[in-house]
Amino acid sequence: MRIVDLRLGLLRVPLRVPFRTALRCVDEVVEVVVELHTDSGHVGRGAAPPTPPITGETVESIVGAIRHAIRPRLLGAAVADLDRNARLVAAALDGNSSAKAAVDIALHDLFGQLHGAPLYRLLGGGPALFSTDITISAGDTGAMVADALAALDRGFEVLKVKLGREPAADLARIRAVHAAVGGRARLRLDANQGWSAAQAVRTLRELEDEGLAFDLLEQPVPADDLDSLEHVTRRIATPVLADESVFGPREALEVIRRGAADLINIKLMKTGGIGDALRVADIAAMHGVGCMIGCMLESGIGVTAAAHVAAARASVIGRVDLDGPSLCARDPLDGGAIFDGPDIRLADAPGLGIRAVHGLAPLPD
Repeated sequence: MRIVDLRLGLLRVPLRVPFRTALRCVDEVVEVVVELHTDSGHVGRGAAPPTPPITGETVESIVGAIRHAIRPRLLGAAVADLDRNARLVAAALDGNSSAKAAVDIALHDLFGQLHGAPLYRLLGGGPALFSTDITISAGDTGAMVADALAALDRGFEVLKVKLGREPAADLARIRAVHAAVGGRARLRLDANQGWSAAQAVRTLRELEDEGLAFDLLEQPVPADDLDSLEHVTRRIATPVLADESVFGPREALEVIRRGAADLINIKLMKTGGIGDALRVADIAAMHGVGCMIGCMLESGIGVTAAAHVAAARASVIGRVDLDGPSLCARDPLDGGAIFDGPDIRLADAPGLGIRAVHGLAPLPD
């Protein structure tokens, strides 16, 4: 089985409600979808969302990176040479982690199809049923409480509350959401780099002194400021999760060496694909550091791949934040992981098990 073509399409999926964080506000999922076609008729799929505030990538940059730097390296490649093909993608150009991830996911999908096995089995994992949290977007307090209660009605028991605008207002939001769902759901707080170290410590200590407990605090300070991240981690009781501060193995090692965070958030769009995601998980496991598997604002393509990674490293990936498809107003996929409220189940189909993507607009050469 050899790769004979790489085709690109644009997918747009409306959200149930607008997605607001300290960094952006959007009302739809937008993804560049990769289809790797083979001489046997098999098709491998991957996808990359543009997330300029985090990865620096746009639709145009993703398309350009794949079309001009990555695609020429893979035409004619044997699907069985997964490691070689993954290295070709990684070395095609600097940065562009989401573009690389989209192609890498498609390569792994094809590899699973070649061997007639679901990807998680080939990565060393077993069948798994996951429970994901769901995001409560930043907004006015009343809307956030209403969204939290609606999430409970859908069966979600872990809520990730977006913050990071003004600490004083964030305090009011947290207290209100906690009062509304306390005892019925665990809360994760995500400031999306929006606080200073002093603001993060002051805010969490005030809440902790009131007896409020949280599952974690995600990336409270700017990604490149490990001094501030370490400062917060050492001064609050709530576990601190490094997200944007860790893209790949090198950053993971540095965060762990410094004790700058208690947990690491793995996302395929940061690591550039599945290989480095597994490496981050393995590094964390060696040092006794837990991980969360996360996603950008994505449809089920990349999220399905992330779920396979979680199944392959279930011993270290103890938290799941794969709510992208649950935020969408419709499911554009035939096949892939099955999303039922908070529950995620992996199918036993070869590769990622995705048979078709509906509503895909071709991106011609």
